[in-house]
Amino acid sequence: MSRRSPAARRRPHRVDVAAAGSGLLFGLLLWALGLNGGPPLFGLPSALTLVALTAISGAELMRRTAPRTALAIGVPAFALDTCAGTLIATVLMFTDLVYAAVLYGGPATARRVATLSVLVTVGATVVLAAIWRHPQVLLVSVALALITIAPAWTGLIIRDHRDAARTARLRAEQTALLAEMDRTQAVTGERTRMARELHDMVANHLSAIAIHATAAQTIDDPAATREALGVIRENSVQGLAEMRRLIGLLRDPTARDGGTEPAATPTLDGLDALIAQAGTNGASSGLTFVLDDARHPAGEVPGARPAAPVELAAYRIVQESLTNALKHAAPGEVRVRIAQRPDGALTVVVRSPFADRPGPRAPGSGAGLVGMRERIALLGGTFDAGPDGTVWLVRAALPGAEKEVRR
Repeated sequence: MSRRSPAARRRPHRVDVAAAGSGLLFGLLLWALGLNGGPPLFGLPSALTLVALTAISGAELMRRTAPRTALAIGVPAFALDTCAGTLIATVLMFTDLVYAAVLYGGPATARRVATLSVLVTVGATVVLAAIWRHPQVLLVSVALALITIAPAWTGLIIRDHRDAARTARLRAEQTALLAEMDRTQAVTGERTRMARELHDMVANHLSAIAIHATAAQTIDDPAATREALGVIRENSVQGLAEMRRLIGLLRDPTARDGGTEPAATPTLDGLDALIAQAGTNGASSGLTFVLDDARHPAGEVPGARPAAPVELAAYRIVQESLTNALKHAAPGEVRVRIAQRPDGALTVVVRSPFADRPGPRAPGSGAGLVGMRERIALLGGTFDAGPDGTVWLVRAALPGAEKEVRR
């Protein structure tokens, strides 16, 4: 919506110019034809109606830009016209000034003009009835009401509808803006979630491929080379399968491997297989992997099974920690401990040997730690990762099912 400049707001609107010009010409024609509304009062010359006509025509030019000033000019001009003989053109323009003052003036002006129109009409009726005891007082009162009350309250009704329409339009624009912001946030959140899933699902396999490819190139041992190539092939096949499952899920969330079953979400029951795979991938680097599962069996503790998002996050934390150990850990034992409280809350601790190395076994982007922090933050848990003496320590605390669902 374009804003009008101050100079443009001060200039009369073309409709107001047309109304003022038409009213002036119409009044001059009536005066020339002698079509006055009645005889002059108090011995005033009828030519004063032209003065009133000219003044009220000038006020018409300001009906939008300065409605209060226009009405202030119109009231004495209308009174002069009434006393000098009354031109119907002046009366019509005065009613328009009353209407414009309510419609285009400020809220206080609109209320005051509408109220004063009623008070003036009632007061004039009472005074005329007291002075001029004649039935025509009622006709004069009706005519005065049509000149003051009718345009004032018509303008007030239209103003209320206009304000209601503007409010509805602003509310609709705000709703559309909020909807667009929600959509943008949803898209951004989904892109971030996809990036985390893609990294967690594929980075482990690609890191193993890079490590064993480097080993195959540097070790002059046919048996070791064949073993490295076997690991490379195994991780390539598994990584390709993970990529296909992810792509299939993105294309059609209900389709999985050509069927209609929902995608299987990794659970903590698969930690043994994950540790075994890490042991295979890290054997050539002098790494061993141990799982210390201190969870309560789900059958022994009622409601002990953690919520699916909590269990998935714990699985991904372990998976990413093992991937980082393959890239950066010194030869030694990598120990994974997972514990669970009766309320379903999980604690994951991964310890890996930490020592200064000339460089990682496989390149990394640093997105793994960021993804782990995001996962824990979304669930309202706590996360910490960093060196602790000669050990690189990853600690994550995830809430129980009750707290997770309440979020």
